[in-house]
Amino acid sequence: MEIIQTSIAGTLESSDIMITVEPAGIQPAGIQIEGIQIELKSIVEKQFGKEILRVIRQTLSELQVTAAKITAVDRGALDCTIEARLKTAVYRAARPAVYVWNS
Repeated sequence: MEIIQTSIAGTLESSDIMITVEPAGIQPAGIQIEGIQIELKSIVEKQFGKEILRVIRQTLSELQVTAAKITAVDRGALDCTIEARLKTAVYRAARPAVYVWNS
């Protein structure tokens, strides 16, 4: 799935996560970035950071996203919440003709 615009899903409330999905772009130095970039800020990063990143990568893989910049600001969200917010943000950013929610 190709990311064509920036989108956001989620909130900064307790037990939620706010995810921003952007097209893979150009760094300030003018260097083109390809692939997946993930920036994670979490109040539970020391305990669950690897698991949060695993859920993000797995969900992106299931959605066949190969190039995007993902910013995730976590406030203790469960895996199912992370997946739902990311799917919503990706679908908003890709604007596909068909939405497949069950994978």
